[in-house]
Amino acid sequence: MGNGYQSKMKERITITLDKNLIQQIDKRIDGIDIKNRSQEIENLLSESLGANIPSKAVLLVGGKGTRLKPLTDKMPKALLEVQGKAVTEHIFDLLKKYGIRDVILCVGYLKDKIKEHFGDGSRLGVNITYIEEDEPLGTAGPLKLAKKYLKESFIVSNGDELKSINIPRMFRLHRRKGALGTLALTTVDDPSHYGVARLDGSRIIEFVEKPKKEEAPSNLINAGFYILEPEVIDMIPNGFSMLEKDVFPKLAKMGKLRGFPFAGQWFDIGTVERYRLAEKQWKGIGHAQEDDVEVE
Repeated sequence: MGNGYQSKMKERITITLDKNLIQQIDKRIDGIDIKNRSQEIENLLSESLGANIPSKAVLLVGGKGTRLKPLTDKMPKALLEVQGKAVTEHIFDLLKKYGIRDVILCVGYLKDKIKEHFGDGSRLGVNITYIEEDEPLGTAGPLKLAKKYLKESFIVSNGDELKSINIPRMFRLHRRKGALGTLALTTVDDPSHYGVARLDGSRIIEFVEKPKKEEAPSNLINAGFYILEPEVIDMIPNGFSMLEKDVFPKLAKMGKLRGFPFAGQWFDIGTVERYRLAEKQWKGIGHAQEDDVEVE
């Protein structure tokens, strides 16, 4: 794999820039990821032209949301509103911020309501394709159904979480490390309710599921947002399967799983209590995440 756009033929050009711009560019040269002005200018151009970002995102919105009853008795979790819009629309906002408009929605529970609400996506500025589960397939199973649409690096996100992530920066790490999977990791005070990452640099060695607080290997948890390569789909077993249990451990053993800690907001709305918290504290996608960390 490797850095496709960096291995292509390069051509020298001379440009004249405002001094303030040059200062801004120089601030980004860290000697690790960005070694010189040319590289940072190339990165900025690639970002603005959408050349270094996956073009498709798969959103998993098939779950029943049993811990949110009675709110989810007649309403799929993906359509619960946070600050006046469905939670999944906030993820559309994140994708659109970086020019990603092709979205695959994997639907199951109350799928007709989701299809009726979003339609083809044109009203919301996205282009939606639906993958329909006749029975629950977990977080990995639906990707097998979507295989024909996923020919290059793609995003997978849980459709019921609010997150604000610098996707181009995450993709840069993914590609630079030749990863097959890169997972966004968020920091929580008490990781005992989640899958907690054990890291060596940016390499994920394993996930420890719901450890005791004092035994957790870190405070970094799986934020339900991934960049994957198409060959990962061939590792998914048939029927119901979970990325977290059936796929990521395989990638970790191969040394092909990376973690991207991000500093932006993250809320899961898995319980009524957490849903109410998100409703109060979510700040929307407008915030920049310049302090996202890239780990070697």
